[in-house]
Amino acid sequence: MSRSAPIVHEVEYVTAMIGGQLFGLPIERVLDVFTPERLTRVPLASPEVAGVLNLRGRIVTAIDMRRRLGLPARGAGEPFMAIGIEQGGESYGLLVDQVGEVVKLPVSKLDPVPANLDPAWTYLAAGVHRLDNRLMVVLDVDRCLEHEQEMVAA
Repeated sequence: MSRSAPIVHEVEYVTAMIGGQLFGLPIERVLDVFTPERLTRVPLASPEVAGVLNLRGRIVTAIDMRRRLGLPARGAGEPFMAIGIEQGGESYGLLVDQVGEVVKLPVSKLDPVPANLDPAWTYLAAGVHRLDNRLMVVLDVDRCLEHEQEMVAA
């Protein structure tokens, strides 16, 4: 007798603010949340790569999500945090302005990406949740890291 996969009714998201907009990342993709201490620039890297850092002995590529989303650069000295992700055996830190709380939302309430969303955001979004007068854009982590994965493969 085979067992079928459990039916998922709710998904937990780690919320983050980027350029004043609320985003959510599925919690099963998040390894950790941290404050980067020292970024080392990488010559000839794509503009989204803010640099690399050492996190407990792992080399982590830091992706500037403001750049990835086409938002204005963070001001000098403005605080930021990183959300640790792993993909294809590589470690990444998605740089965000602020990390919020973990929210649990019904799968049935995930709406498709609105047609009027910025095209760069549309590509990176897996959908949206409407929350108390706010829109939370759910990020597709694989698409956020697509360009970097191509660079690693090359």
